[in-house]
Amino acid sequence: MSRIQSVFAALAAQNKKGLIPFITAGDPAPELTVPLMHALVAGGADIIELGVPFSDPMAEGPVIQRACERALKYGIGIKDVLGFVDEFRKTNAATPVVLMGYANPIEHMGQKVFIQAAKSAGVDGTIVVDYPPEECEEFALTMQANGMDPIFLLAPTSTEERIAHVAEVGGGFSYYVSLKGVTGAGNIDTKEVAQRIAAIRKYVKLPIAVGFGIRDAATAKAVASVSDAIVIGSRIIQELESTSRDKAVEAVQTFISGIRKALDE
Repeated sequence: MSRIQSVFAALAAQNKKGLIPFITAGDPAPELTVPLMHALVAGGADIIELGVPFSDPMAEGPVIQRACERALKYGIGIKDVLGFVDEFRKTNAATPVVLMGYANPIEHMGQKVFIQAAKSAGVDGTIVVDYPPEECEEFALTMQANGMDPIFLLAPTSTEERIAHVAEVGGGFSYYVSLKGVTGAGNIDTKEVAQRIAAIRKYVKLPIAVGFGIRDAATAKAVASVSDAIVIGSRIIQELESTSRDKAVEAVQTFISGIRKALDE
């Protein structure tokens, strides 16, 4: 059983919902990434989603695009991101870390080299936006053979065929994108999300996390009522943008604590 599977099993046993916060590695400064990861855990995160900076993050709205730009100005690349995970693992061996990003850095590094490096660093899974499940079965199988979970996105427009394919090759959890758009955009229709998740569960037996558009405790609680976990990212980046660097770690922990409290009420 992977670390991600263990976390969801523990959550289910406690009748609790998962909290998966997202930050971009290297933003707002490289030296803050690992302290921010620890702050997320202290605030109640069950799994950390760590963004790999990329120059053309097609699924991201303007907030996370800005985070990528700031990180890239520091020269943060995929090897640096793995280094952050390795550093985090020195004092936290329990919290799963999922890398979210795009195919280009992995392809540049080489899939097999990346998988070995990720395993060595202590990564638990990947969400690669532009790796459709039907085109990366070998990558997914190799990830699973090395104890890591290949996590795939599902959208309101996903066909039954695509959902079935994710059920075949995905691991850890499935990530349902609640909006037809980019991260941080629009308002979530919880009733529609519930209907789509019910349709997905006909095929996918993994836990289902919902992200894109969750901005506050009320939305998080509403979406968690129809899913197994929620993902929140853009709102955390905005918290970092509006806070001085010396207060960034404390501000993020406080914000996440509020979301955790809402989920547990």
